[in-house]
Amino acid sequence: QVEVVESGGGLVQAGGSLRLSCAASGRPFSSLGMGWFRQAPGKERTFVASISWINYTQYIDSVKGRFTISRGDTKNTIYLQMNSLKPDDTAVYYCAAVDNGGDSSRQTDYDYWGQGTQVTVST
Repeated sequence: QVEVVESGGGLVQAGGSLRLSCAASGRPFSSLGMGWFRQAPGKERTFVASISWINYTQYIDSVKGRFTISRGDTKNTIYLQMNSLKPDDTAVYYCAAVDNGGDSSRQTDYDYWGQGTQVTVST
């Protein structure tokens, strides 16, 4: 079983930056594919970014050039660096892991989920 824990959310003004972290335990982290999803108030949870076990990445169009997903040196942590934040980025951000090491944008492909961390961007 894999446990996934997010951290790093908070309140930031528009144009500011935040870095989210996701730590996984329970199996070799580098063999997992990982993804970030978000759920804004009153909306469904949607894909943000993902990274495969060989570090292939993909992003939703609205965050390209502003967000960067990466793995830490110890391989048991991934990050989501969020720059030039906008009020529309306000959401609960979830980290997820997939056993097959892929980088899917589909929620149903992921096997393990964290509890989420709140990101609020003020005007």
